[in-house]
Amino acid sequence: MSRFGLVCIWLLRFLPLALLSRLGALLGTLLYYAAVPRRRVVLLNLRFCFPELSEAERTALARRHFRAFARSVLEHGVLWWGSKAEVQALVRIEGLEHWRSLDGRPVILLAPHFVGLDMGGIRLAAEYRLNSVYSRTKDAVFDDILIHGRTRFGQTTLFARQDGIRPMVKTLKRGEPFYYLPDMDLGIRDSVFAPFFGKPAATITGLSRIAQLAGAVIVPCITRQLPGSAGYVVCLYPAWTDFPTDDLAADAARMNAFIEERVREMPEQYYWLHKRFKTRPEGEANPYEP
Repeated sequence: MSRFGLVCIWLLRFLPLALLSRLGALLGTLLYYAAVPRRRVVLLNLRFCFPELSEAERTALARRHFRAFARSVLEHGVLWWGSKAEVQALVRIEGLEHWRSLDGRPVILLAPHFVGLDMGGIRLAAEYRLNSVYSRTKDAVFDDILIHGRTRFGQTTLFARQDGIRPMVKTLKRGEPFYYLPDMDLGIRDSVFAPFFGKPAATITGLSRIAQLAGAVIVPCITRQLPGSAGYVVCLYPAWTDFPTDDLAADAARMNAFIEERVREMPEQYYWLHKRFKTRPEGEANPYEP
């Protein structure tokens, strides 16, 4: 992300949320037409996952995704630099009882990649101790802003995904909850192929392995973008029982099935810009390559 873009996001946080939402929709429409390679990725993902839709329906869904994504980007100004009260007004929390009822047990909040992912994580971290993970990028400035935004309330430690799972396990054993994002294609290492919308998807097994090593309970955590100026709601679901098992592939399939259910509830808000199916079983070509 360019420095000019970051300055714009910082300035736009002073606008009313209703206007920011409309600007995000406009920016998303422009990006749909301008970001041709990413538009192709989104349309391919939607074709893989929603073959029952017509091409016109998938195109309309892709446009809605770009608008939802762009809106969330602009609203990061509030998230990263707004006051605690502004963040609390932007994002409300539902289902805290599912987390509080597990007092004393290590907890992993399963947080899939919806456009409101950061909104949910930072909103929870504004009030609770909550560690998380991130992937280093080639843009040091963006990494610094990301780390600042996710840790600025002083109750969060961020671990680089490249450093492995041991630091995460240690903090969980100390009783510190973990906000975990395990639903991206990170290659074949430490992954299994599990169905996602009926298509084999390389799925990291970290959720099972970390839960097993730390004796942690899984509480799914989904953040939904609401219409207009209504902001976001982060929803915590009942803790999973009988997880993890001794079957990593079955655990990965269970996770993907849960995420798929939530995607079908708000398909425009899943992070379709990611090349979710780039790692293929032996003999299959990467579908995103020309």
